[in-house]
Amino acid sequence: MSEYNEAKETLEILHEISQILNTGLDKSTLSILVSLCENGVNPEALAAVVKELKREAAALKAGSGKS
Repeated sequence: MSEYNEAKETLEILHEISQILNTGLDKSTLSILVSLCENGVNPEALAAVVKELKREAAALKAGSGKS
């Protein structure tokens, strides 16, 4: 199996796990997060940032709906 096919299969598996865990991450976002981890970003810090961004997005969405 080529390196590309292995990476694609790995991303598919990670996306399935992500869906089971109801993370709300799409394949593109998941790919970026995996790449950041592979390049040395602390996974726990990255998870905290993702959670905060989701919280902020939800707050903005809730705030725009009250007009």
